[in-house]
Amino acid sequence: MRVLVTAGPTREYLDEVRYLSNASSGKMGYAIVSAGLKLGWEMVLVSGPVDLPPPPGCEFHPVVTTREMRDASVEEFDNCDGVIAAAAVCDYRPIVRVAGKLSKTGNPVTIEMIETDDVLAELGNRKNDRWVVGFALEAQNPRENALQKLRRKNCDWIVLNSPTAIGADSNQVELIAADETTQATWAGSKSEVADSLIHWIAENQDRRYGQR
Repeated sequence: MRVLVTAGPTREYLDEVRYLSNASSGKMGYAIVSAGLKLGWEMVLVSGPVDLPPPPGCEFHPVVTTREMRDASVEEFDNCDGVIAAAAVCDYRPIVRVAGKLSKTGNPVTIEMIETDDVLAELGNRKNDRWVVGFALEAQNPRENALQKLRRKNCDWIVLNSPTAIGADSNQVELIAADETTQATWAGSKSEVADSLIHWIAENQDRRYGQR
């Protein structure tokens, strides 16, 4: 099995020194890569900037912006059996990146933004006979929002977790299938949750498409 994993945050720069991002640590995605390596899988990691070393033995592609994550993920997905998209990408970017550094003027500043590339949706649209696992971090109406994301982005399964997972060492998740059924729930350290997810995929990834 050769699996693509996206992890960590992305950054969208306002000027040469300031950027929009989030507090994603990359711990969940990196734990998933480690869990896959333990099963003998080939793991391809596309990661935004985090303070973690890539797990030894994985194929590592560091990126910064959402566009870079999209480009690297699309290129690598063609040679993979599936993808686990655990990255917390920026949803918006400034229309204009200011050259140099914005200076204080004492006046309000308005920044016009547009949506970034939807990395998971593009991978879902390109999947053909490959499987796609997305992550949904939801605060309001969590299960319904996760289901909408699953359908909209053409995932086979989606992992629902809450904002408390950001930067934490542990996680509590629900794995939901395209038919809206709960396939599993796991809680514990992110390494334990990753091991459970990877073993579940190993046993169930052929449920829809058959093994390649």
